[in-house]
Amino acid sequence: MSAEDNKALVRRGIEECLNKGNLAVADELFAPDFVFHTPAQPEPFRGPAGFKQYVGTIRSAFPDIHFTVHDLFSEGDRVGARWSATLTHRGEFFGIPPTGNPAVLTGIHVYRIAGGRIAEEWQELSALRLMQDLGVLPPVEKMPKPVLKVLMKLQKLTMGKPKPAAGR
Repeated sequence: MSAEDNKALVRRGIEECLNKGNLAVADELFAPDFVFHTPAQPEPFRGPAGFKQYVGTIRSAFPDIHFTVHDLFSEGDRVGARWSATLTHRGEFFGIPPTGNPAVLTGIHVYRIAGGRIAEEWQELSALRLMQDLGVLPPVEKMPKPVLKVLMKLQKLTMGKPKPAAGR
């Protein structure tokens, strides 16, 4: 498949499955051995059924969720997407009762395409902001100083140090 075909496949998955809730197309778009890696779960979701379970969880908590793709890149068998989503917390979400709060979620996904289907997906998203929007965590300016120190240390750890170019 071409880079444009791969991007169209990913865009269709976002539009049909996530925005419209049309999970019937998941069997067509996702490989039978699809693996979805998300920091929200200790184990990845597997297969189209796993993806349907994930989307069902999200859409039951946030029935009005709408994703907007801001950037879509493709090289080889990989597609990268930078997106934002608007949503309202109307159902239980990982044990958090509905708050009715609107929220904005941002994220980046990387997809691996194989055989004309999405074979693997990695998710990174703004979980801290989501928890703040839902009212579960206070805004950064109201967080206790020890919590801020931990967040700053985590940020430094996850940012990593730049590596010198090869041969230097």
